[in-house]
Amino acid sequence: MTDRLKALLEAVQAGELDVEAALGRMEGLPFEDIGFAHVDHHRSLRKGFPEVIFCEGKTVEQVAEIGKRIVEHGSLLATRVSEAQATALTEAIPGAEHQAIGRTVTYKHSDFTLPETRGRIMVLSAGTSDLPVAEEAATTADIMGNDVERVFDVGVAGIHRLLAYREQISDATILIVVAGMEGALPSVVGGLVDVPVIAVPTSVGYGASFGGLAALLGMLNTCSAGVTVVNIDNGFGAGYAASLMNRVR
Repeated sequence: MTDRLKALLEAVQAGELDVEAALGRMEGLPFEDIGFAHVDHHRSLRKGFPEVIFCEGKTVEQVAEIGKRIVEHGSLLATRVSEAQATALTEAIPGAEHQAIGRTVTYKHSDFTLPETRGRIMVLSAGTSDLPVAEEAATTADIMGNDVERVFDVGVAGIHRLLAYREQISDATILIVVAGMEGALPSVVGGLVDVPVIAVPTSVGYGASFGGLAALLGMLNTCSAGVTVVNIDNGFGAGYAASLMNRVR
């Protein structure tokens, strides 16, 4: 979006485009009213990435229409996508990809320039049951232009599995650590590294896990310095935060 706006202004300055034509191209800024939604086309200028569609609670038609409007200006990330919504998006947007495990749909716009990043984001999950949230985090970081490495099912019940990746963990710039049950894995990882650790509690667990509340409280009370915590099952929030941290300023 920034590059396209700059090119538009330069065209006006050079006399290649008149003011009225430029205004016509800019009429979708800062947002576009499509009746059931105000699509925020200005967000990529403010945040460096377009508006993201949270699909839960939206109809198939609403998701598809919002998606089509977003990709006119930049890349697309849709989260918490149902099978029906994913089908509608991939049919409406040629080249869009559905990641079924993480329940996301993405589209990489060829003309959309992403901010430069500093290093690699590593996503760890405690168990295979945590994969939907971990994949949501990894896909978010990936579509935002980061080098992402995934290592799954390395929870504390078999700590040797985690330690087998000690070198890769130490080389990461930021770690996203996803865990349910008692939520212990981020504390262990936080004690091994000198980089930010973003902990993601999941709703995986038996009755006394209270839908992820036990993991959330465990992570909030970690004794490892440098660990921050996002909401239960919020892989998107973790991936987005990690992307902002990973940008070259």
